[in-house]
Amino acid sequence: MSKTIIISNRLPLQISIENGKLDVTPSVGGLATGLKSFHKDGDSVWIGWPGLTEEEIPEDLKEDVQKKAREENCVALHLTSDEIDGFYYGFSNRTIWPLFHYFMEYTESDDEYWRSYKQVNQKYADEILKHYEDGDVIWVHDYQLLLVPNMIREQRPEAVIGFFNHIPFPSYEVFRTLPWRDEVLKGVLGADLIGFHTYDYERHFLSSVSRILRHQVDFNEITLPDRIVKVDSFPMGIDYKKFEQAALDHFESTTADQSELQRRLDHHLEATPDAKMILSIDRLDYTKGIAHRIRAYEYFLDKNPEYIEKVRLVMLAVPSRSNVPQYRRLKREIDELVGRINGKFSTVSWTPIWYFYRSMPFNNLIDLYTTCDIALLTPIRDGMNLVAKEYIATRTNHTGVLILSEMAGAAHEMNEALIINPNNFEQVSEALKTAFEMPKEEQIERNKMLQKRLRRYSVEKWANDFMKALRATKENRDSFKSIRITPDISEDIMEQFRKAKRRILFIDYDGTLVNFVDKPENARPDQELKELIRSLNAEENTDVILISGRDKHTLGSWWKDVPVELISEHGVWMRQIDGEWELSENVKNEWMDAVRPVIENFVDRTPGTFIEEKNYSLAWHYRKADPELGEIRANELSTVLKELISNRGLSVLEGNKVLEIKSSDVNKGKASSKKLIGKNYDFIFAIGDDWTDEYMFQELPESSYTVKVGIKKTSARYYVEGTPKVRSLLEKFRDNL
Repeated sequence: MSKTIIISNRLPLQISIENGKLDVTPSVGGLATGLKSFHKDGDSVWIGWPGLTEEEIPEDLKEDVQKKAREENCVALHLTSDEIDGFYYGFSNRTIWPLFHYFMEYTESDDEYWRSYKQVNQKYADEILKHYEDGDVIWVHDYQLLLVPNMIREQRPEAVIGFFNHIPFPSYEVFRTLPWRDEVLKGVLGADLIGFHTYDYERHFLSSVSRILRHQVDFNEITLPDRIVKVDSFPMGIDYKKFEQAALDHFESTTADQSELQRRLDHHLEATPDAKMILSIDRLDYTKGIAHRIRAYEYFLDKNPEYIEKVRLVMLAVPSRSNVPQYRRLKREIDELVGRINGKFSTVSWTPIWYFYRSMPFNNLIDLYTTCDIALLTPIRDGMNLVAKEYIATRTNHTGVLILSEMAGAAHEMNEALIINPNNFEQVSEALKTAFEMPKEEQIERNKMLQKRLRRYSVEKWANDFMKALRATKENRDSFKSIRITPDISEDIMEQFRKAKRRILFIDYDGTLVNFVDKPENARPDQELKELIRSLNAEENTDVILISGRDKHTLGSWWKDVPVELISEHGVWMRQIDGEWELSENVKNEWMDAVRPVIENFVDRTPGTFIEEKNYSLAWHYRKADPELGEIRANELSTVLKELISNRGLSVLEGNKVLEIKSSDVNKGKASSKKLIGKNYDFIFAIGDDWTDEYMFQELPESSYTVKVGIKKTSARYYVEGTPKVRSLLEKFRDNL
């Protein structure tokens, strides 16, 4: 039976060694907590690092570590301290983390870190492959493992692979500064489905793929030569029932059951019954805006002195990456800010900030969530922020106010919260005042709506929705397999080719025999290709016709030494072997003077585009333009041209990064059909890559072997993945002559 293989940097359990014995505890954190129930209830294996370096695990305990992991359906991947330093603390957290959170000034570009990152990603991929069996579904998680999907794809091309990025994906302008941007994008594109928390991150990723790798992007699909990659947003939820039940249990507990923290909280409430508690919980990270939050709180107290002794900021900062210099500096800054503000405002019986720098067990988090009247969460940039959702889930009496940064992914789902810009102290101050003064009826109304949404879109639904979408990519891929030229289909075609008494092959040029290039004039055929076409056409009962949208001068000069029949400009011109160019249709070109200025205007407005003028058509190329601008301008120009030429017997052909205006009476379908008149071909083959070739596929007899290059919607019976496969197919024809 197939299983799901989950891969993340860390396992959902923490393994430590106490007095020579292993101690295993569940990990805390968004991913570990979020996927725990999905992993526990399903047939899955979780691969990750257990939290101890190889050097920290005695040799006699290494097998015990694996055994403890296996008991939880996990596989412990051992990493050395050098690997942790370079891969995790280095590239992951000194390069990717700051860059993806827009802290470019903290981003380090170090070749050693990059090498370590690649090596460790390969180590994860190798471990996955040890456990992978046909039919398994692979789900890779987060920014530490960006290269893993493609590493798996290279070894197991048929695998179903999902990738989810749990942090923001930056805009193209930021991402492009990464020296290894191409490798990172190619690594992620090994997946069939790529998930993000919000549409903004999805849009940024698609923009980077389009602009940097120049892949075709249609809505949320990326067309690669051999497959289509789906990109979508799946906002991650929480285990809602767990937090709700914990809050209910908290209120039913007796005084004797209370934690020390709850007793201290109750003491403050009794001493100042009118005071409100503001909760602030974060990992100690520069992305969380903790220093900004403290300064905004100071601004609030300065502006509203009547709230002195009536509010208290309960701030929990969980230690994180303390060996990274920026985090050590941040810790010092926050310590100093808290000390200064407490010194500035404190009275005999009151301090404005109650500060904890430590981790807290789950029951203490529930104490804080249920006791504090307001949650103030103001990250400068945050992928999701599950604390906001957890706080709302614990408000079982529906009171409480959430103040949330618009920079957190959760803000897209939690509009009923007070949404603020964390950099605007005035706005934060006003939100705090609004929260203090908000009537209970309004609090209840807001929170009921939030709770209804969070209860419905729980972490289980998030995981199930992603897996459902991932499995759907397998079904979509299978739908193409009916026409993909597999070895069996290839052999069937070759058998019919060998049997045939008379054969004809129609072969497109750009995108079929050669790859597209930025400058069309650089797509010359190489000598090997020329010899291949020459040998195919040398057989007495085999006719090869190159049928292209190229102008006759270029096509003729490139193939002048090869005895092959040519059709240029989509069928306007034909040249017999060793013959002269002849017009195939009675076409006119006086319309060009009226249309040319319109296209020139678009050339002027769209950098990187140019006009190609042929004898009887005009082509606007936009391959070198900014991809998004190019598509916008192409749609605009197409609309303008269709209106302009509506009564002139002309049509607009939309090719691969090119628009061409030509006579409606001329197309590849008509040209190829003419070649069949009066001939008794019993093997007809046609291959091409874009919409101009569809006319040919549609016009040729149903018995023809029509082949599309690339995975695209087509009338062709079959498809191959790219130009190398085209050449391989033609070589088989040659070998079967």
